[in-house]
Amino acid sequence: MSLIIGLTGGIASGKSTVSNMFKEMDITVVDADVEARLAVMKGESAYNQIVEEFGKEVLLEDGEIDRPKLGSIIFHQAEKRNQLNQIVHPEVRKRMNAKVEDAKIRKEQVVVLDIPLLFESKQTYLVEKTILVYVDKQTQLKRLIERNNLSIEDAEARIHSQMPLSDKVKLADAVIDNNGSIADSKKQLIEILTSWGINQK
Repeated sequence: MSLIIGLTGGIASGKSTVSNMFKEMDITVVDADVEARLAVMKGESAYNQIVEEFGKEVLLEDGEIDRPKLGSIIFHQAEKRNQLNQIVHPEVRKRMNAKVEDAKIRKEQVVVLDIPLLFESKQTYLVEKTILVYVDKQTQLKRLIERNNLSIEDAEARIHSQMPLSDKVKLADAVIDNNGSIADSKKQLIEILTSWGINQK
């Protein structure tokens, strides 16, 4: 039986760093963001539904979806945002489930679902255990400003658009405190996996 772990965090909390640690251990990681991008590629079912719903004006010259343009439409209109989510989310889930099933067929011990909004989107039913990558507010703000070259106001607005990490701590089965070094975070990850009876390669 494969153990399905949900990996989540907040913007600039270092979730990608921990995701890469799993990959280095030869553990399959299914990334919701990657699957969402693939689900709306030209020719996919969700792509056709988006063009039907939002019109050809959301397409680039090469026929692919103009993500910034679509984003600007749904950002200001909750109804349109819900429509898009109803198109994309089932397709993403389908893609993720297929990859999980493949891993189970290969009898993999662990499969990680990397889902940024795991708690907000109430998708914990997809996983058996959850790991949260946590940083304090000051560290999160500093890293986001440096990484994305944002003003303090813009960085704070992005952080506030998500559930606070301090609230997510109460919901997670395990927490990696990522305020320190990468080596320290890896040590915590190995300790968590060991406590769940998972042997690292």
